[in-house]
Amino acid sequence: MAFLLKSAHVVDPAAGLDEVCDVLIEGDKIAAVAPSLEAGDATVLDMSGKYLVPGLVDMHVHLREPGYEHKEDIESGTRAAAKGGFTGVCSMPNTDPVADNGSVIEYVKARAAAVGHCRVFPSGACSRGLKGEALSEMGDMVAHGAVAFTDDGRGVQGAGMMRRCMDYGKMFGKVFMSHCQDEDLVGDGQINEGAVSTRLGLLGWPAQGEEIQIARDIELAKLTGAKLHIQHISTAYGLELVRRAKEEGVEVTCEATPHHMFLSEDDLDETYNTSLKVNPPLRTQADAEAIRQGVIDGTVDAIVTDHAPHAAWEKSREFELAPFGMIGLETSLALVLTNMVRTGKMGYDRLVEAMSIAPRRILGLDPVSIRPGSVADITVFDPELTWTVGEDGFESKAANSGFTGVELTGRATDVFVGGKQTLAGGAVC
Repeated sequence: MAFLLKSAHVVDPAAGLDEVCDVLIEGDKIAAVAPSLEAGDATVLDMSGKYLVPGLVDMHVHLREPGYEHKEDIESGTRAAAKGGFTGVCSMPNTDPVADNGSVIEYVKARAAAVGHCRVFPSGACSRGLKGEALSEMGDMVAHGAVAFTDDGRGVQGAGMMRRCMDYGKMFGKVFMSHCQDEDLVGDGQINEGAVSTRLGLLGWPAQGEEIQIARDIELAKLTGAKLHIQHISTAYGLELVRRAKEEGVEVTCEATPHHMFLSEDDLDETYNTSLKVNPPLRTQADAEAIRQGVIDGTVDAIVTDHAPHAAWEKSREFELAPFGMIGLETSLALVLTNMVRTGKMGYDRLVEAMSIAPRRILGLDPVSIRPGSVADITVFDPELTWTVGEDGFESKAANSGFTGVELTGRATDVFVGGKQTLAGGAVC
């Protein structure tokens, strides 16, 4: 099927595009990009006033399947991704069974092919069962399509074990995505350690519980030569460690979530809103400002969601018993547009770099660009569309958003994955 997307403002720094033009899609490829293209037999879609960019990719998503389908499954998770403007997501391996072998990777891929609304790039565990004791079946997983290795959810605790993972796994050329959490130091911590944790009577989670492992894994990357990616960075000093490592030539990248950019520990109060209980925890306002500046200056390579859906009854328990995590696929783009682009802090080109180009580069995926011959993975959004989070429900099975009730401006309206429309006029196809 062919589509002619008329009069969109195309932004793609990789192609040197920042102008209004037409985009012709034929089959699964972009056929032409130019002003005033002829439609022929193509379906014409007027994109006047909208922005068209290379398809967004979220490189940190929990789809929960297999094993936790009561929270989310691949169909509902990718529906949420399409609603949020994403053409692809990287799924985390902390499922049941754990994605630590080729069979589970193959299952995720098969389910995504059967019911998915976007591309799914599965990551595989570093260690068997996420226990940090024995190597996972890395070669088998790569053979079946794993794009990265991570023990996300808790991280590899032993430095020696992390070194073995890197030494062995680097032969496959995949990136090691590190969840930095020193469990011995963090203990039963619930929120950031400081004045707020003291006032609310909740066990504190010191920033050093994250920063110590960031420093450790940077040193291990130097030692082994493995590619390192720091997940959901949340502290100013942790970001400074990454910045210094980059200056030294270490092959390290990092990501940040909208909730660590736009929320802080000060948003926690006596209502004990469990949607604000996340891992790592919301930090100080100074930390959030540092993360925002890191996104602007490029120290933070990618914006991700760490989309972590939970059933309502799980999040309705006492704060100490509720699981960590919040959903984010349906709000991420809008939050960045509202708080970063509309305020003039960064341009659309930086948004495309952080939400489309960099995630593909870090994961070793084929690049996507708005130019003839490229695969037609495309995101279109209306920068002036105002809406309220949660007002119309969520495509996700879960509703544990820390931004419920917030008014945002900007939202995806149309998404194409391999030339197939997965979001049309804001509705999932």
